[in-house]
Amino acid sequence: MSVQAQSSPAGQTGAIFQRLSFLDRFLPLWIFLAMAAGVALGAIFPGIQDTFDSLRIDTVSFPIAIGLLWMMYPVLAKVKYEELGNLRGQGRLFGLSILQNWIIGPALMTALAWIFLSDYPEYRTGLIIVGLARCIAMVLIWNMLAGGNNEDCAVLVALNSVFQIIMYSPLAYFYLTIVPKALGADTAEVGVTMGDIARSVMIFLGVPLLAGIITRFALIRRRGAAWYDGEFAPKLGRTAIIGLLFTIVVMFSMQGEKIVDKPLDVLRIAVPLLVYFVLMFALSFYMSRRAGFHYDESATLSFTAASNNFELAIAVAVAAFGITSQEALATVVGPLIEVPALIGLVYVALWIGQRYFRGDPTAPARKAAAAGD
Repeated sequence: MSVQAQSSPAGQTGAIFQRLSFLDRFLPLWIFLAMAAGVALGAIFPGIQDTFDSLRIDTVSFPIAIGLLWMMYPVLAKVKYEELGNLRGQGRLFGLSILQNWIIGPALMTALAWIFLSDYPEYRTGLIIVGLARCIAMVLIWNMLAGGNNEDCAVLVALNSVFQIIMYSPLAYFYLTIVPKALGADTAEVGVTMGDIARSVMIFLGVPLLAGIITRFALIRRRGAAWYDGEFAPKLGRTAIIGLLFTIVVMFSMQGEKIVDKPLDVLRIAVPLLVYFVLMFALSFYMSRRAGFHYDESATLSFTAASNNFELAIAVAVAAFGITSQEALATVVGPLIEVPALIGLVYVALWIGQRYFRGDPTAPARKAAAAGD
C-alpha cells in the first residue's frame, strides 16, 4: 500500500479538492453569484420576465433551453457509450432506482408539502409538481463531481426520462386530485399531457444525448480514445458549469421580483425542500449500501434520487397555472435550494466514500491515492 493510501481523510479530501478545476472548486460561490445576478436582473428590469417568456418555441423557453442544452451536452459527451453493454445484469440497480424515484420520492415530497404548507395550497401544489419531476439534467454534474458512475448515471437518466413520459400525468392526478380529495382539501388540475412531457424530454435530453454520442464516436475515430478521454473531454466538460450558471441567471431573473418581495414565503417553501433533499439523499445512500452496491453506484443512485427536474416542474407550473402564479414561484424556489444543497451533498458523498467504503476501488479515497502514486 502506498504512503498516499494511508493518508488521513482530511488529506484525501484536500487531494480531491485540488484535482477539481478552478470553476469546480468554487462552484458554490459561482452559483450564489449567479442566483444574486438573476434576482438583481429581474428586480432592476421587471420587463425581462416578459421578454424571456416571449422567447419560446411552443411551451419551451428558448433562453432556458440554450442553458440546459449547453449544460448537458459536455457531460453526455464524456459518457463511454461503448461500455454500456457491460451494464447488462444491473436489474437490481435499476429496480432500486425506480423504487426511490417513482414511489418513495414523490410520496416523501407530498408528505413534506402537506406537513409544512398545509395552509398554503398553491405553494403545496408547486412543491408536489417539483417532487414528481425526476432529474434528467443537473444530476449528471453532481454525479461527476462526486465520483459516481457516469455510465450508470446516463442509463438512469434515460430510464427516468421514459418513466417521466409515462408516469408524470397519472401521478400528478393522484397526488393533486385524489389525495387532497381523500383529505377533504381543495384539489388541483394540472393540464399537462404525456405528449407535453415527451417533447420536453426529447429536447432537453434527446438533443444533447445525440450530440454527445456523435461527438464521442466521430472524434475517437479521428483522434483516438486516449486523446478524447485525456484531453478533449475534460476541457469540454468544464463548459458545462458555464451552461449551469447561465441557466440559473435566466431562471432567477424571471421571478426575481417575487423572490425579493416575498422572502418569508420563499423561506416557507425552502424548508421542506431542504428537508427533502437531505432525507432522500441519506435514505438512498443507506439503501444502496445495504443492497451491497459499490460507492460509485451508491453515489449515482443517491444523487439521481435526491435531484429533481426543476425545468420540467417550472414548465408544468407555468403551463397549468401561469408564470406569475404562486405555484410557479414555488417551483422556481426549487433550484434556489437544490443547487447549493446538492453541491453540499457532493462533499458529503465524498466523505461517506472515505468513511464507509474503505477498500472499495470506486471510493474517492482510493481514487485520490491512485492520483498521488
